[in-house]
Amino acid sequence: MRILGIDFGLAKIGLAIAEENLVQPLGVVRRSGKFLSKIVEICQKNRIEKIIVGLPEGKIEKKVKKFAREISGVSNLPLEFQDETLTTHEAVAKMIEAGRTRQKRRELEDAVAAACILQEYLEERRGSV
Repeated sequence: MRILGIDFGLAKIGLAIAEENLVQPLGVVRRSGKFLSKIVEICQKNRIEKIIVGLPEGKIEKKVKKFAREISGVSNLPLEFQDETLTTHEAVAKMIEAGRTRQKRRELEDAVAAACILQEYLEERRGSV
């Protein structure tokens, strides 16, 4: 099954893809113009079967849920939420460990955070089987 992981942000949205147990960052979509249609296009191009959206706590939670309803509606794909607590910090730590420059970390952090969200989702499902 091909799954799209999403790290929602107010300015940009990080994307990652999983097939079986292999998760990799996919890229970032800026939240401007037709960003929903860009995500749907990415889903179609990559034959995505399910979407996992990172769900934060706090003020942004309502915006994430609204976005999730919108993307689920336009993509017609099943959608689930995954706790995203500290995933951006985890993503940055992994990139520092890998020797990425500060500029490269800024470019990739949302996509790597989406990969962390997706990896946690898969690990939790594997552990419950």
